[in-house]
Formats: sequence, C-alpha cells, structure tokens
Amino acid sequence: MIVIIDYDAGNLRSVQRACEKVGIVSEVSSDPERVLHAEKIIFPGVGSAESAVETLKKRGLDNAIVDFFRAGKPILGICLGLQILLDHTEEGNKKCLGMVSGACERFKFSDRSLKIPHIGWNDIQINFEHPVLDKIEDGDQFYFVHSYYAKLLHEKEIVSSSEYGNMKFCSVLAKDNLFATQFHLEKSGELGLKILKSFGDWNP
Repeated sequence: MIVIIDYDAGNLRSVQRACEKVGIVSEVSSDPERVLHAEKIIFPGVGSAESAVETLKKRGLDNAIVDFFRAGKPILGICLGLQILLDHTEEGNKKCLGMVSGACERFKFSDRSLKIPHIGWNDIQINFEHPVLDKIEDGDQFYFVHSYYAKLLHEKEIVSSSEYGNMKFCSVLAKDNLFATQFHLEKSGELGLKILKSFGDWNP
C-alpha cells in the first residue's frame, strides 16, 4: 500500500485520483504508524512551508518520514514536499527535515515582468538518468506553482533542472530511495502520470 501523507497541505485528493488513473492503490493518512508501515509514501504539498513544518511536527510525521527514508523504502516528494526535505527554508526561516543537504530560497528578480510565484508550464533539462524518469525526455514540459526553489549542496542529486528568467533551479532531485519533483505531477497531464506510474514500479 502507498500512503499519501496528510499534513493539511492541500491537493491530496488530486494526487490520489492520479494514482487511481495509473493503477496505484493508495490511502491518505495523517497517522505516523500508517506512514511507517507503508510500502511507499507520497509526500505532496502546496502552500506555506512554515505552517506545514509545524503541522508535521505536531502530528509526529516529521520523525516518521525520516525513519521511513532511513529504512530504505521509496519516497516521492511533490512541490512543497520536495522543499521540506531540505535542511532549511527561507519561508518563515524554518528548519526542515534535513534528508537532503541544501536550502530553499525565494526567487528574487530585478525584472518586474517575472512574476512570483512562478506559475505555468516549463520544460526540464535532464542531467542524469533515473528509473523514475525512464519514460521522460529532455525538454518535456510540466506544471509548476512555486515562489521558492531548492538550492542543493550536491549537484549529483539534481536529476533535472529548469529555468525561470535568469534563474536555473532544481526541478527533480533524487537521493538513494528518495525521488522528488518541484513541479506538480498530478497537474502535468500524461507525462506526470508516466512519472507516477514509474514511481509505483520503482524498487531502489
């Protein structure tokens, strides 16, 4: 069973519907024990990292996610779920889960025509092959909604990059049994579903 983590960070039903479309059986849960005993977990999210981190801690889900990762079981992070995996976020100046070395920073542009948040379709440039991207090609487009981006310490964990204005940022990261996208799989049509299906088949 795949568990989709509920920490009051939105769009859970959309993620679950996407799972159904590719034949993945899932359940939504805010129970740390359910998370720990899942086969795989999906860690999605939209909204404020500050309140999300507080909710994770309040429910004991922060430790459950870290323990799940240390057990070597597959994790899929989506958008805010990617950002919270890092050491720190500028949003609310919060310490995050520390599973990936790096920090989340806010987009800053002198060009006022570049809107924040970054919303819409954008392509990805694949830096390294990864089993979860086996059906994806360089230049494929996905749907983004974010004001912050992940600045990773280790380039080898940046599986794909994207550009917004003069800023190149991490759009997919991977580390051991962890795979995460800055874009929204559940809003990215057939290509998003292909990644979700590949995650369902992935056994790191």
